[in-house]
Amino acid sequence: MDFLKKFWPQPFSLKQKEVKPFVILIIIYAVADIILGTVSGLLSAIPVLGLIFSIVGSLIGLYCTAGIVFSILKFVGVFKD
Repeated sequence: MDFLKKFWPQPFSLKQKEVKPFVILIIIYAVADIILGTVSGLLSAIPVLGLIFSIVGSLIGLYCTAGIVFSILKFVGVFKD
């Protein structure tokens, strides 16, 4: 669990059943995923660096998706402190 708290500290700082910080965090992760995914997709058209930007874009998408999932799990009380 310490490994998850090290890389995703925001979801684990949420309190159970507090709606406002939960919704704000979900929106931040979703917007970051959309914006950075779009930028990464546009930069992946560069011939030489395309592979690197594709990998980075995929990693950003996975990080944001995991952050959303961990936020939901913390909100509903699956993760206990």
